[in-house]
Amino acid sequence: MALDENDKQWIDERLEAMETRLLRAFHEWASPADAKVRSHSAGLHALDLEIEALKNRVERLEHGKA
Repeated sequence: MALDENDKQWIDERLEAMETRLLRAFHEWASPADAKVRSHSAGLHALDLEIEALKNRVERLEHGKA
């Protein structure tokens, strides 16, 4: 069974509509997910700085340089 031009055009239109819906859905999901990742990343960075400061303090205390 061969497809005629109308069938091919219909398939192309359906595929384009499906791609558009998928990209839109991904974009709607990705934007909040990206914001959450950035927010968590900033929090983790702050914790890393605190841990580094505590580590340095403990090292100074261990070496008698309080």
